[in-house]
Amino acid sequence: MPERAHVTSVDALELFRSQLIIYVSKARPALDEVSAEVVRTRGWLQDEQRTRWENELRRRSRALQEAQAALFSARLSSFQEESSLQQMMVHRTKRAFDEAEEKLRVIKKWNRDFDNRVEPLLKQMEKLHTVLAHDMVQAVAFLAHAIDTLHAYAGIAPPTTAPGSAPAGGGAGRGDLGGGGEGAGKGGVP
Repeated sequence: MPERAHVTSVDALELFRSQLIIYVSKARPALDEVSAEVVRTRGWLQDEQRTRWENELRRRSRALQEAQAALFSARLSSFQEESSLQQMMVHRTKRAFDEAEEKLRVIKKWNRDFDNRVEPLLKQMEKLHTVLAHDMVQAVAFLAHAIDTLHAYAGIAPPTTAPGSAPAGGGAGRGDLGGGGEGAGKGGVP
C-alpha cells in the first residue's frame, strides 16, 4: 500500500485560484474606468457640448444678421456685383446657422436619451462589480480553504497493519481450504 493518499489536482486548483485573483485584479479597475467614462461622457454632453453649441448658435446668428444687413445695404445702394457677393455670404452664414441649430437639437436629444440608453447597461455593470467585489472574493477564499484541506488530506498516511499481525480474514488457513498444495502456487486459490 502507498504511504500517502493520491491527491493530484491541488496544483490545478492553486493555478486556477491565482488566475482568478489576476482576473479580479484586472476586471475591477476596468469596470471602475468604464463607470468614470460614463460620468465623464454625461458631463461632456450635458455641460460642455450644450454650452459650446448654444454659444456657437448665438455667434452664427449674429453673423447671419450681419450678412443679411450687408445684403440689404447692398440692395439699397444698387450695386449688383456686391449684391451677389452679399447673397453668397447670407447663404453661407445661413447654412452655418442651420448646422449649429441642428447640432444643438441633437445634443438636447442625447441629453434626454442618454440615461435611458445607458442605465440598463450600468445596472448590468453594477451586478458584475458586485460579483467581482463579493462573490469572487468569497470564491478565492473558498479555493484557499479547499487547497489547505487537500494538502492536509494528502499528508495523512493511510492506515497500515503492524508487522507480524495477520490481516483481517486470516491468510494462514486458506491453504487448507484450497485442497492441497499443488494448485496453491500455480494459479489456484491461495
